[in-house]
Amino acid sequence: MSRRSWLLAAGAAGALVVGWGVMPQRSRLGAGSLMLPNEGDVALNGWIKITADGLVVLAMPRSEMGQGVHTALPMLAAEELDVPLSAVRIEQAGADTIYGNVSMLVASLPFHPLEDEAEDGFGRVKAGRWVVGKVARELGINATGGSSSVVDAWDVIRMAAATARASLLGATSLQWRLPVEELSVKDGVITHPSGKSASYGQMAKFAAATPPGPVRLKDRKDWKIIGRSAPRLDLAGKVDGSARFGLDVRPPGLKYAAIRLCPMLGGAPGSVRSDKALAMAGVERLVLLPAYAGSTAGFAVVGKSYWHARQAIQAVDVEWQQRPRGALDSRRIAADLEAAVKAQEGHVFHEQGDAQAAEKQAARSIEAWYRAPYLAHATMEPMNCTAQVRDGKVEVWVPTQVPEMARAIAARVAGVSPDAVTLHVTLLGGGFGRRLEVDYVAQAVRVAMDCAGAPVQLIWSREEDTGHDFYRPMHVAMLRGAVDGQGNVTSLRIKSAGDAITPRWMERGLPALAGPVDTPDKTTAEGLFDLPYGFANQHMEHVATRMGVPVGFWRSVGHSHNAFFSESFMDELAAETKTDPVEFRRRLLKRVPRYLAVLNLAAEKAGWGGPVAAGRARGVALHESFGSIVAQVAEVSLEGGKPRVHRVVCAIDCGTVVNPNIVAQQMESSVIFGLTAALHGNIDIHEGVVQQGNFPSYPMVGMALAPQVETWLIASQRPPGGVGEPGVPPLAPAVANALFALTGQRQRTLPLVGTGGLQKS
Repeated sequence: MSRRSWLLAAGAAGALVVGWGVMPQRSRLGAGSLMLPNEGDVALNGWIKITADGLVVLAMPRSEMGQGVHTALPMLAAEELDVPLSAVRIEQAGADTIYGNVSMLVASLPFHPLEDEAEDGFGRVKAGRWVVGKVARELGINATGGSSSVVDAWDVIRMAAATARASLLGATSLQWRLPVEELSVKDGVITHPSGKSASYGQMAKFAAATPPGPVRLKDRKDWKIIGRSAPRLDLAGKVDGSARFGLDVRPPGLKYAAIRLCPMLGGAPGSVRSDKALAMAGVERLVLLPAYAGSTAGFAVVGKSYWHARQAIQAVDVEWQQRPRGALDSRRIAADLEAAVKAQEGHVFHEQGDAQAAEKQAARSIEAWYRAPYLAHATMEPMNCTAQVRDGKVEVWVPTQVPEMARAIAARVAGVSPDAVTLHVTLLGGGFGRRLEVDYVAQAVRVAMDCAGAPVQLIWSREEDTGHDFYRPMHVAMLRGAVDGQGNVTSLRIKSAGDAITPRWMERGLPALAGPVDTPDKTTAEGLFDLPYGFANQHMEHVATRMGVPVGFWRSVGHSHNAFFSESFMDELAAETKTDPVEFRRRLLKRVPRYLAVLNLAAEKAGWGGPVAAGRARGVALHESFGSIVAQVAEVSLEGGKPRVHRVVCAIDCGTVVNPNIVAQQMESSVIFGLTAALHGNIDIHEGVVQQGNFPSYPMVGMALAPQVETWLIASQRPPGGVGEPGVPPLAPAVANALFALTGQRQRTLPLVGTGGLQKS
């Protein structure tokens, strides 16, 4: 294994390093594991158990929110165990640290590069990639985020499955008294040329007591499942309605709660008069809710149905109080961010050469300011959680990306030990980072504590969801390029400002790691300090601010706005030097062939340089995030002065592809998600109140305006990179660059529709 793989294995599943087969049963399963065998099942390690009828059960620590992880991870196990994908079942993993997502934790901590990590084309180690330390290895945070699910599972699940296979073959060899080398496996059945055969189910109990011996992963040439498209295992349930999301939970005696939070962010209810509401039919009680886990304070009303609760909560007469530090205003924040870029010293994430000297010697320079607004997550399934508190125990059903954090806050609110909390993770109707928060879990448990042991389902309205999100931060960036007398760009300087996300998130969910002061927050600066382009002189600086608006991780995090800044400015530099945008990038990517290959594939498949339909233009963007490189070419026209995107061609190098169909689905999803943000996404805050509510004021791209999306994959033998997020960042700059080609007007502020009244050049 590579050093990185060893570190991941050591952090996420330490037993793998010394061999699963020789570990005590409790160590292999984990003290809190839900993989303890049911009657007739045999656990071979903490990840794999075999049922009596030979099915494989895989411990599933990751949440399914549409990204296909409940199919991709079983594919890894099926490959190494030589069983069909249809023979793999999943079971929610327990609380043991062997299921921790090390990559997600690493992405959230201050950066410390490994001395032997792979260098990029400029001979530098990319900062912020991995953390080596006691916290990363031992904490084992179980989180679904950072496009890290397959990345983290790649070595661990394959090794666990290969170890289980070795134990099964070893046990069969001992039982039959035949050399293990003469045994083969097909579809979970072990056979010998003599005619003997046995299923995994028949041999599992012997395998549990048999050390695996040498464990070897399959050679790539022998793969039959990895790398091939397979139908998603969650498809049937989502078509026939049997799939269970948070809103589908129905324990006996269920009550419903609607929520109403102070409309002013950070505010609280003053006097509350609920007599009229409580007198309404089907209404039971009102519960005051403090500001849990970074949320705004408010109250909930409990009723026999959600309709009863929702009607009653509107009848509550309440006087709201503004936050003590005064009302938030997004226009004032925008001005403060620009002032921070001009006047405050930031953290220099990357410096190469001497950008200042290059600017002094330049024949001319080009400078541009870019801006991106606050954005909401707008998941299709609003925030919800079902909780029951009785007899000193808590049971929670919740769509969450962070089950252990949800369990911890449920215990804290109820005043019980985490061991007294049973948590069920449902399917998520979208996550995008919003369900990395646990405010709604705390609220549901608090309401349930007043419901005399009955389960209660707390449901946010769409308006509450939009008005009380943990938003993508507003950002401002100044970019400057120096051009010499021969028309060459000799330096690139970028300085940006925006709220730090990671310290705020850790304060809410991991206070022990938050620290007394803010640390340089690479999650909001990433995508600017790690560009692949070969400028001789570079200076990338970021000012981490704290404006008071609740902020959180949003799909592709800092890359989502920083790619718009950097890739739009790359086109500005190309125009300044009178160079074709693709050719301009090609010249700067000669030392990084992996990036160049992705750019060339997208340009070729989009027909770059060839004819385009009348009234349309193409724009290009290239960006790396979460270990994957994506180039996109957008074909755009104007309809009534507004952009219309007709076609988006995506090329992606995401390392080894587990399931090509899932990659294509995620690129399509990313394009729609990114296009919605590029054309419409904007959260305005005035007097502390978010002005957007439901979809009429926070619109989505509908099917009628969805572009054709084509996805092209680069063949690779690298370990997998992320897929759920990397398709988002290039979309906005590709569209903006196409609009410049079409109109001659440069778009430097998101959303693009906000410019209005564009005219063809």
